[in-house]
Amino acid sequence: MFDEVKIYVRSGNGGDGIVAFLREKFMPRGGPAGGDGGRGGNVVFQVNPKMNTLAAFQKGIHFKAQDGKPGGAKNMSGLSGADTVVQVPPGTVVKDAETGAVLADLVRGDDRVVLFKGGRGGRGNQHFATPSNQAPRVAEKGEPGQEHWLILELKLIADVGIVGVPNAGKSTLLSIVSNARPKIADYPFTTLEPNLGVVAYDDRDMVVADIPGLIEGAHMGVGLGHSFLRHIQRTRLLVHLLNGASENPLADYSQINTELALYDDKLGGKPQIVVFNKMDLPEAQAAWPEVEKALRARGVEPMAISGATQLNVKQLIQRVFQTMDSLPPEQRTPVVEMPTYELPEEEVIFKIIREEGGAYRVVGRRIERAAAMTHWDYDDAILRFQDILETLGISKALEEAGVRVGDTVFIGDYELEWSE
Repeated sequence: MFDEVKIYVRSGNGGDGIVAFLREKFMPRGGPAGGDGGRGGNVVFQVNPKMNTLAAFQKGIHFKAQDGKPGGAKNMSGLSGADTVVQVPPGTVVKDAETGAVLADLVRGDDRVVLFKGGRGGRGNQHFATPSNQAPRVAEKGEPGQEHWLILELKLIADVGIVGVPNAGKSTLLSIVSNARPKIADYPFTTLEPNLGVVAYDDRDMVVADIPGLIEGAHMGVGLGHSFLRHIQRTRLLVHLLNGASENPLADYSQINTELALYDDKLGGKPQIVVFNKMDLPEAQAAWPEVEKALRARGVEPMAISGATQLNVKQLIQRVFQTMDSLPPEQRTPVVEMPTYELPEEEVIFKIIREEGGAYRVVGRRIERAAAMTHWDYDDAILRFQDILETLGISKALEEAGVRVGDTVFIGDYELEWSE
C-alpha cells in the first residue's frame, strides 16, 4: 500500500511593486503612481474522496503556486497568483519533514485547508511619498513564498481494527463479516497491506480494517511495524484476535498489547474485544478453558469463535456494534478551523556570523525577507534598507563585531559591500 510520501511545496512569491509617475496631458509633473504587486498563490490541501492511496504522488512530488504579477502604472495592482491545490485521500496526515510537527489531519470528504500563504505583493512608490519627498524612487519587491518539504502519511479511516499476531485468522474473519475479499492463505504474513470492509448489521454499518500481523519490535519499525500500526490510530475499537492454534496464545496477547502501547499510549488504552479463534481445531478447543480463565483473571471478557465454521461470528458482530454504541462520541477539531501554518517566531531577531575569508553574514528571518523585498536598482530603496538595518540594531552590531568599510556582508542571497 502506498501510504507515505515526501513532497516539496512552495507558495507563490508576491509580485513586485513598481516605480512609476503620472505622465498625462495637462499633468506633466504628476505624482507617484506605481502599483502594488499581486499576492502570491497559496498552497492548499484538499481531500479527494475518490482517492484511497498516495500512489498519485509517484507521478510528481513538487507543487508550486503561481507568483503574483507586478504592479502597473496609474496605481494599478498586479494580479494575484493562482493557488496550487494538493489533492489527498481521506485520512491523510501532513507533517513538516524537518520537525515532524503535524500541520493538518484531513479526514472528511470536504476538508480543505490553506497551509502556506503566498507572499504579499510589494508596495509601489505611491506608498512612499512624503511632504519632503513627493517623487520617491523606491518600491518593494514581492515577499518570497514559503517552501517546505512535507511528509504525507495515510491512516485508514476505520471504526474497528482487527489486530493480532501473523496467521491469527484476521483476513478470514474480515472476509466473513464484511464485503472485503482479502487474499487468504495458511502461512504468516499473507496480508502485506491493510484491508477494509463494511460490516452491515440490521440497518446499520461500520468500516472494519484487517491490520497485518504485528511482530515483536513492530513499534520500532521491525518488519513494516510503523506502517501497520499507523492504520489503527484512528479506530475507536480493536478486535484482538488470538490464534487458538498458537503454542502460547496468552504470550501473543501480551506481546501485541505491548507493541500497541509502545507505539502510542492512546493505542494501548483503546477498548478491545478479545477473541479466541480457530475453535474448529482440537488443539484450540483443548487450550480454550485455560486461556479463558487466565484472561478473566486479568479482567478481560473473552469470547471464542471459529472463522472457518463461523461459530459465534454473528454474536461477535452484535458485540462489536453494542460496544461501539457504548463509547463516548468522538471529538475532532474541524480542519477548516486550523490556522495557516507559520514557522515559529525567532527568539533572537538576528545574529551575526563571521565566515571564512573575513566576510560577515547576518542571519534572521525578518532582515532576510526585507533584503529579498528590496529593489537594489534604486538608490532610494537602498537608503530605506539601510534605515531598516539601523532600526533593528544590525548596523551597530556589525560595527561592534568589527566590520569595516569595504568588508563583505551577506544577508540572505545578497552580497553587500559595507560603506558609511
